[in-house]
Amino acid sequence: MPTDLPNERSIRPAGSMELDPTSEGVAIDETRRLIASNKVEGTSAYGRDGEHIGTVYNFMVDKVSGQVAYAVLSFGGFLGLGESYHPVPWRALTYSVDLGGYIVDIDRDTLAGAPTHGPGEDPFADPAFGERVDGHYGGRKAPTA
Repeated sequence: MPTDLPNERSIRPAGSMELDPTSEGVAIDETRRLIASNKVEGTSAYGRDGEHIGTVYNFMVDKVSGQVAYAVLSFGGFLGLGESYHPVPWRALTYSVDLGGYIVDIDRDTLAGAPTHGPGEDPFADPAFGERVDGHYGGRKAPTA
């Protein structure tokens, strides 16, 4: 699904902390290719059929690679009651310009059977939870240093 984003270009030497010399400064909100985390949180999530299924609650960033590993999607509930949270691999989400949200490329049965947690819980404090999530979705690439 096209995202209408420009092709990437090299703007600095690999591994350099040098900023883009053609820009006006550091982006803190949104650019054509980048978006701030607070703008992703709360974005709608849709099933393959385009039906609204939830919202992006937050996302989990791998501390070693710096890559987003999971989006935690919020489903159901009313005024915070009855909500459940499902971590899904970031690679399973595709942004749709037309819908203004993310399409989740996971069938409903797989999503329904995924490990979940409730409001106020911190399941990733238990390493076994992350392993269950990885196992449910078939694992993910190990981070590289």
